Amino acid sequence: MTDNVSRVQHNSKVSVWNLPNALTVARLVSVPVFIILALQDSWAMRWASFVVFALAAITDRFDGHLARSWNQITDFGRIVDPIADKALTLCGFAVASWLVNLPWWVTILIAVRELGITAMRAVFLRRGVVVSANQAGKLKTFMQIMALGVLLIPWGYFLAMDQMANEWWVVMMIRFGWALAGVALALTLYSGIVYVIDGVRLMRATSASSGDDDSGDDEGEKSSTPLAGQHVQA
Repeated sequence: MTDNVSRVQHNSKVSVWNLPNALTVARLVSVPVFIILALQDSWAMRWASFVVFALAAITDRFDGHLARSWNQITDFGRIVDPIADKALTLCGFAVASWLVNLPWWVTILIAVRELGITAMRAVFLRRGVVVSANQAGKLKTFMQIMALGVLLIPWGYFLAMDQMANEWWVVMMIRFGWALAGVALALTLYSGIVYVIDGVRLMRATSASSGDDDSGDDEGEKSSTPLAGQHVQA
């Protein structure tokens, strides 16, 4: 199988109680904190919200690196890590649409794709296949974080300081954030389409394999092993 598609590790000796998984859980827990701070009518709270988002985004870089370096990759981490990523980015886009007028249709399209892929991942999991992010999925997440990193800066703070002097470059930075969000949207939709296509192929191949095993085995034993080697997008 490819790195992002594997069977559930029923007999894995790696404990889920490790630092990489702790960072993943911390990122997930930070999401409601980020939202609450962002919605406060205070520049200090909104700056704090941006800091929480930035720190949570940084943990996404370190948890995966540490898990690979320390050989602490677990199914828990591979499943929860993309969920934490999606929770952080989807809430980030919703906040950006609310505070800096990022078009809501951008946020909705990204949300539909992300939630749909999460549902498909759950279907694969029930079949004993764990799907984690591959390189295209990671690039998509990186671009989403870059766009949100620009958009979630409390730009209104600089306008409140001196609107005449700061308005031109603040508007430019917000538009730059919108442009990054457009690139992130394109990558998000592209990777989602590829994921669906490859996912359908995997499902059909698995069903065909099970059917062949059932008809060709005199003892009536069925193969319950998912097809290996399919490359799917997360």
